[in-house]
Amino acid sequence: MKEGTSQSRGRQAQSNNIMAAKLIAEVVRSTLGPRGMDKMLVDSMGDVTITNDGATILKDIDVQHPSAKMVVEISKTTDNEVGDGTTSAVVLAGALLSNAEDLINKGVHPIVIVDGYRKAAAQAQKILKKISIKVQPTDTATLTKVAMTSMASKLVSSGSAALAALLVDALVQVAEKTEEGKYKVDVDNVKVEKKAGASLKDTQLVRGVILDKEVVHAGMPKRVEKAKIALVNSPLEIEKTEMDAKININSPEQIKLFLDEETRMLKDMVEKISDSGANVLVCQKGIDDVAQHYLARAGILTVRRAKESDMTKLSKATGARVVTGLDSLSKDDLGQAGLVEERKVEEDKWVFVEGCKNPKAVTLLIRGGSQRVVDEAERSVHDAIMVIKDVIEKPAIVGGGGAVEEELSHQLMEWSSTLPGREQLAAQKYAEALESIPLALAENAGFDPLDIQVELREKHGAGKTWYGVDVLGIGVQDLYNKDVIEPASVKEQIITSATECTCMILRIDDVIAGSKMKTPPMPPGGGGMGGMGGGMGGME
Repeated sequence: MKEGTSQSRGRQAQSNNIMAAKLIAEVVRSTLGPRGMDKMLVDSMGDVTITNDGATILKDIDVQHPSAKMVVEISKTTDNEVGDGTTSAVVLAGALLSNAEDLINKGVHPIVIVDGYRKAAAQAQKILKKISIKVQPTDTATLTKVAMTSMASKLVSSGSAALAALLVDALVQVAEKTEEGKYKVDVDNVKVEKKAGASLKDTQLVRGVILDKEVVHAGMPKRVEKAKIALVNSPLEIEKTEMDAKININSPEQIKLFLDEETRMLKDMVEKISDSGANVLVCQKGIDDVAQHYLARAGILTVRRAKESDMTKLSKATGARVVTGLDSLSKDDLGQAGLVEERKVEEDKWVFVEGCKNPKAVTLLIRGGSQRVVDEAERSVHDAIMVIKDVIEKPAIVGGGGAVEEELSHQLMEWSSTLPGREQLAAQKYAEALESIPLALAENAGFDPLDIQVELREKHGAGKTWYGVDVLGIGVQDLYNKDVIEPASVKEQIITSATECTCMILRIDDVIAGSKMKTPPMPPGGGGMGGMGGGMGGME
């Protein structure tokens, strides 16, 4: 092997990998649940992030160890797929690896553990499908409870009831029914804008789109009711020719004719917009000063250089068609909105397009006391939006607070005795690992984990499926009746992600790390080329 390459094999390699992955799980373990603590992350530039969102913490810390990076990956995957449960997935992976290490130390082969874990995960998914409760995808009461459970562990928990109601309203509005009778939700259709100032209670849902732009000309109206909106993605400017062109002008009259022609062309453009009946124009490209003047005279409220994503959302919200050339603009292409108005939000001027009849794109404007609060509120809202989407698309729910993990652990323990040989030990360890989530919740809430574990096993042994850790109350309670509920699809994803990551790490028995390239030292006197020549000769 190349000089400087390091290699660790067998037990040592496994031990290093497991240790690195467990340390990552340990970092986020204390953030789990409503009583979890926050982490303050300071980057190399000195920017501060305060959060207890597992995915955000792991994304922002600079992890070097390859096995630890694999655990960070499962938090990213879980966040992308279901949006919540990132911390749980990492905590479960850490517990699975820790339990596997115990078995390896007792002489059980890693492949046997991997087989046992995979069988246990498949059985856990079957049990989960059996015990999850089917609901109606548009049942707003259930969706609100799911959103509130997601936000209970976040900074916004105090205002979660009002926020949850807004978010459920937003997602039910943008959900679209497919031909099979199911629902699809594109979360991009819920635009989230944030602005520090005011308080979380002032967060509002706009049935339309907020554009973070101002009206382009002071002479234009700042408020238009019963708006007819034209969306144009071509510039209202005189186009320059593709090739170099020269115009020979011999007299002042010719200059005047030339300029008058430019003005006439711009005026024609504005007249085409005005003739279509539009009183609001949103343009994706630039608008010439002369065109702005004519638009102001025509009383058309205009916004320029809108983002393409905003144009798409405006089209969905107002029913307008995005037009490429003004020649094809007609009244059929216009969208409708109850009100278009420029408003001052703190020190910025934004244009609100609201009061759309049946908008398929809406905007949530998050407010908060400081930038840090607003940033964390945005992360909390993302998780809540995702869990509402999960239930709308896969309408099945389970009890939260570690209840479902404890039930899976209980049933897997009974099932493990049916397995042959040493796989049985692996399945039992898998069942024990599932208990790490209710135990972490109990620890973070200041309860004695041992007492909680004994009580939970007793309740689930007596067939009480939804008993979990009530971290805000008095220990072990029926959490389904306390409206602590989560989407079943989040739990499916947690089991899948954690198991796959664990099995991948356990199968590694040899780590070969190449040496990092060392740059040759520069010779004194700045003789760069000489140094290079010597270096090249050395390589030969």
